[in-house]
Amino acid sequence: MPDDAAPRDPAEPEDASAAEEASAFSHPPVEPDATAAYGTHPDQMIDFYAPREPDPAGLAPLVVVLHGGAWRAPYDRRHITPFADFLARRGFAVANVEYRRGALIPAQAEGFDGPGGGPGPVAGRWPDTFDDVAAAFDALPALVREVLPQADQRRTVITGHSAGGHLALWAAARHVLPADAPWRTGGPARLRGVVALAPIADFHAAEKLDVCGGAAVQLLGGSSLFAERRPYADPALLLPTGIATTLVQGRRDIVVPLAVAEAYAEAAARAGEVVGLTLLEDVGHFPLIDPAADACAVVAEEIAQLAW
Repeated sequence: MPDDAAPRDPAEPEDASAAEEASAFSHPPVEPDATAAYGTHPDQMIDFYAPREPDPAGLAPLVVVLHGGAWRAPYDRRHITPFADFLARRGFAVANVEYRRGALIPAQAEGFDGPGGGPGPVAGRWPDTFDDVAAAFDALPALVREVLPQADQRRTVITGHSAGGHLALWAAARHVLPADAPWRTGGPARLRGVVALAPIADFHAAEKLDVCGGAAVQLLGGSSLFAERRPYADPALLLPTGIATTLVQGRRDIVVPLAVAEAYAEAAARAGEVVGLTLLEDVGHFPLIDPAADACAVVAEEIAQLAW
């Protein structure tokens, strides 16, 4: 730092975001009560957490969790296991879904550089990431009956953080996918709702803001395929769903800015659907999944309002 440079105010957004990220990732992974495969690939796995305080009156609502990490390989489901355990300790049965993410790619692969401009993991795999999420939800009812009998699947809520928030919204919208989409279902999923946490919910807005180093463009195979594939992948184009949906967003989020959630909510309104948008003051991207943060308790309450 030059001698005449003023020190950075620790309250500035970048420093605050770094501190929030460090806190969220400081918790040791929590081992599940059971794990089951929904396919043959090593990433096609679901971890299950039984409710720590079962409801004496009956079964526990089921929360399906989809982790974030810009659909990139370095981030797997283990980083969100403390959040899954946090929900289990609040009386929910939890299914934590893994899926295939993007792998490390050569520096010369045009359009797929890492967020810093150099070689890095591409965001997601087309169509594998979507194949996996669809397959996981198709397999989930039977797996839950087998390994998590405490769960009441009639009270299922999907939640996901960041890129996982995108996948949560997408999973709930499969019945409104284009007719030729291989993942389309014949009707809406039997869900109480979706609680998407700082989701990459509108790909047009995410592209404009270069969210996570162009992750949405990478997920769809690069800029040349972005427009063609958006109707199959962008939640903002898959409306209305007819499923209760709430977005939870920190106003101070610089990873997935508020403008992305607002763009999705506006798209829903244009489609005739009301989407809840819970805004948290002085909160960035990571406290939403950090059991040590007050924001995480707000998330649990949003889920509970739909589940119970």
